[in-house]
Amino acid sequence: MNAPYDVVLRNGLVVDPANGVHAIHDVAIRGSRIVDIAPAIAGDAVREHDLTGRVAMPGIVDMHVHLSAFLGGGLGHRMLARAGVTTALDMAGPIEGVVELAARHGCGLSVAGLNYLRPGHTIESNDPSRGDLSKALDHALSQGAIGLKLLGGHYPLTAEATARAIAIAGDRGAYVAFHAGTLSAGSNIDGLREACELSVGYPLHLAHINSYCRGQIHDAVAEGERALALLAAHPHVRSESYLAPFNGVSGECVDGVPGSRLAAFGLERGGFAATVDGMSDAIEAGWALVNVERDGVIELVGGSEGLAAWRAAGSNIGISFRANPPEPRLRLVTATRDDGRFAVDALATDGGGIPRNDIVSRGLALVHLDALSLEGFVRKASLHPARILGLTTKGHLGVGADADITVLDLERRKPVLTYAHGQRLLDGEDVVGRGGRMITTAQGASAVRSAGLDALIVEPGTMLKSPQFDL
Repeated sequence: MNAPYDVVLRNGLVVDPANGVHAIHDVAIRGSRIVDIAPAIAGDAVREHDLTGRVAMPGIVDMHVHLSAFLGGGLGHRMLARAGVTTALDMAGPIEGVVELAARHGCGLSVAGLNYLRPGHTIESNDPSRGDLSKALDHALSQGAIGLKLLGGHYPLTAEATARAIAIAGDRGAYVAFHAGTLSAGSNIDGLREACELSVGYPLHLAHINSYCRGQIHDAVAEGERALALLAAHPHVRSESYLAPFNGVSGECVDGVPGSRLAAFGLERGGFAATVDGMSDAIEAGWALVNVERDGVIELVGGSEGLAAWRAAGSNIGISFRANPPEPRLRLVTATRDDGRFAVDALATDGGGIPRNDIVSRGLALVHLDALSLEGFVRKASLHPARILGLTTKGHLGVGADADITVLDLERRKPVLTYAHGQRLLDGEDVVGRGGRMITTAQGASAVRSAGLDALIVEPGTMLKSPQFDL
């Protein structure tokens, strides 16, 4: 007789705040869905796991990663799987590369992607017209993206063009995210204020709130409090922050200077010239750390090895600086509003192929310190980002939900098992998942399927909504 279930996870502490569950339960999977959850489930399964002493939560959704040839690369899939992530949002593109690398390096993750607006690449100038922006959005959606990313901190547009892009995406129900910064304001607390003002009520994802609180204009702690006040005053803005001390930028130099405005800032902050020679000196000194492949993952490396990798790539490789002060990082993750909801919606990493996929390791450290409850961690790491992405069958473990589950060793602060759509991704230390799916709109389904990936369709207008869940 055939087993009634494909998988049963037994005796785990199931933490599922969307359904009010915090108890020892079994979870049964058939195909790609959860089909039962109860204190004890009778019946056999093709595969069973005893989760005694472990926590089972909805699969982690990292809503800020990099998995493109521009930034992050294909190895980020394996790095995310090892970090317990089951769903991720690439926050730059180009989308064609995100799709191609997912098909080639997929480990079973569900991946959504945005397409960047970069002068000389996806748009002609830093002041594109409405027509140019509409064409850029059409192209992005047709290739599998769910919307657009404004890379203002790196490749800024005029404030007027930035506002046009947010409005065009909003009018069409597409996703739009913004690394704050324009030609009139930097990637700092003033840029965050300007970004909120430019959104004029349109739904917007403001990326990595902590990165605007580095003490560039005021004291970093004061900037963190100002950021919280700005978010409270603009409730249509969705946000995330990360806990790692390192930033991530492109190390590419063009005509003898860094192409990214933030790379130039990072060099100058370390006392190095914002030139190709200054970049070389900073890498050799260990101030700028280069993304170097080692044993199938990316690590941050300085000195002669990092310099050799940067030169071998013709400078077109990711680098990081230790840019993020600890106080605003911790405050932004844990802060709540007067009504009890989190001030910053989600805990993300800006990771993927950038080696800081630390939602579990750093997030659970806050749980151990009682700075976050376990339910709060699940809300920020899974439930809220799933809701913001319009993925109503993710972020919870109700019957009929996608079988996306992350199992945690709470004491070691490590993921030990994950399932995505009923497929094992991570088992112990081993990444065993293959393939995967792209989260896309109906407009991009053909491009995704042509690449050999499954298409998970999300409807325009369902994204960037408030999570609407109290603590």
